[in-house]
Amino acid sequence: MKTYHDIVKTILEKGERKPNRTGVDTIAVAGAMFEHDMANGYPLLTTKKVPFRLVATELEFFLKGITDKEWLKQKNNHIWNEWAHPKKVPYGHDEETKKRMMEERDLGPIYGYQWRNFNGEYIDHATCSVNKGIDQLKIIVDRLKTAPHDRRMIVMAWNPTMLDSMALPPCHYGFQVTVINDRLNLLWNQRSVDTMLGLPFNIASYALLLHLLAKEAGLKEGKLVGFLADVHIYENHIDGAKEQLARDPDKYALPSLQTDSFTSIFSWKAEDSQVVNYESYPKIAFEIAV
Repeated sequence: MKTYHDIVKTILEKGERKPNRTGVDTIAVAGAMFEHDMANGYPLLTTKKVPFRLVATELEFFLKGITDKEWLKQKNNHIWNEWAHPKKVPYGHDEETKKRMMEERDLGPIYGYQWRNFNGEYIDHATCSVNKGIDQLKIIVDRLKTAPHDRRMIVMAWNPTMLDSMALPPCHYGFQVTVINDRLNLLWNQRSVDTMLGLPFNIASYALLLHLLAKEAGLKEGKLVGFLADVHIYENHIDGAKEQLARDPDKYALPSLQTDSFTSIFSWKAEDSQVVNYESYPKIAFEIAV
C-alpha cells in the first residue's frame, strides 16, 4: 500500500530524534494519516509478510473483553507476553522484572475491557467478564441497526481513571464508525505509532473490525482511516524500514477477506475469517521495544 510506504518515507526523510521510556530512541514526526478504501482489497501489507492469525486472535481477545494473556498464549499468540498489570508487577527493564512481567497473566483493564466494560470496577483477569461497566461495542452495534446515520458511534479505550492499572495505556485509543451511502467507514485515533512493527497490525486489525461491523449491520465496506499522532521508527528498525521501502508495493495485489458462517460479531472467532489470495515479500524481523 502506497499510503503506508509514504508514511515510512516521510519519517525517514523528516523525522527528528526523540528519546522515550523504552531506552531505544526513535525518529519521529508529529501527525500522519492513513487512508484506504476497502473496495480495493484487504489492507494486509504485501511488502513484508504480516501474520493474519495473530491479528485475528488479538481482535477476538479484544472483542471478548478478555484481559488474561494466557488466553492468547493458548492460541500461540505471544504479542502481549512482555507486559503485565503494573500494580502486580511494576514496569522495569532489569532481567528479574522482565521475567516477572512475562510470568504474570493479568494485563489489567486494557483495550477490550474498556470496549466491553468501560469504567466497570476491575478486579482481576479471572473475573473481568462479570463486571458492570458500559458495553460500548454493544451500543454502537445496536445503533448501527437502529440509527445508522448517527454521528456519535464512538468507542474509547482511553480511560484516565484506570490508566495506572493497564499493562500498557492504549496506543490506538478510540475509534468511530460513520455510515455514508450504505457504506460503513471506520476511523481510529492513535497516540503512539510504532510504524514498522505495530502499524501494519493496527491497519489489519481495524480493517477486520470494519469488515465484521459491516457484516453485522448488513452494510457495504467503506473507508478505513487512521489519525496518527507521534509517528515513529525505532533506531534499530531503520535498516529494515529502508529494506521494505526498496520493495515494490504494486508487485502483489491486495488479498480479500472472507468470513464464513457469520452470525454475530459477539460470537465470531478468529478462525471464522480467512485471507484469500495473499502473496507478499518475505518477513522482515523487527525487535519489539518494551
